[in-house]
Amino acid sequence: MNNYETLFIIKPTLTEEETAKQIESVQNSVKELGGEVVATNDMGLRKLAYEIDKNPRGHYVVVYHKSPTNAIAEIERRLRYNEEVLKFFTVKYTNKKEIASFEQQVASCNKDSKEEASSEA
Repeated sequence: MNNYETLFIIKPTLTEEETAKQIESVQNSVKELGGEVVATNDMGLRKLAYEIDKNPRGHYVVVYHKSPTNAIAEIERRLRYNEEVLKFFTVKYTNKKEIASFEQQVASCNKDSKEEASSEA
């Protein structure tokens, strides 16, 4: 299984529950296709460089996962047909330097999520 990063931008008009449901559906797609979600970075609402479907903003989410190569086409197909997703792309990490970067980003993501959980308690 290879290391991948899938970034997708969701419409800003969705409620928090609908946004969480969209993120969960992508995570479930990865798991369903034999992959493992390593970390998720919910970057929140950000201004887009240009309007997409008359939306000046978008909700950015990055999912770091380890998946078989053939699963990527199906994950992207599901994102393409999802009307709530404005844009998406997937990056594959292959060489040692890229994999080290992938591990560092995952660690940073997991550290941030642990800090948020401890501050909420």
